Amino acid sequence: MNAISRQKRQLGQGMTEYIIIVALIAVAAIGVYSYFGQTVRDQMAGMTNELSGKSGAANVTAAQGAATKATTEGTATKNLGSYTGGNK
Repeated sequence: MNAISRQKRQLGQGMTEYIIIVALIAVAAIGVYSYFGQTVRDQMAGMTNELSGKSGAANVTAAQGAATKATTEGTATKNLGSYTGGNK
């Protein structure tokens, strides 16, 4: 095996590792966004309103409520009954 093919194989391995890392980060970001997505949207809406000269207090309050709900859902124990709405 010559040096050029060995270098190409090493570059391919590095690219594969990079793709795996990016995929793991994407999965983690989707998970965080699913819990805190509404909070982030409400905070951004509040900041946008404040920058435009309007009050963003309602959006900040909504963001606090969404954060509390996400925290409660994140710590709740889930089982099959939780996913079926408790119907047996």
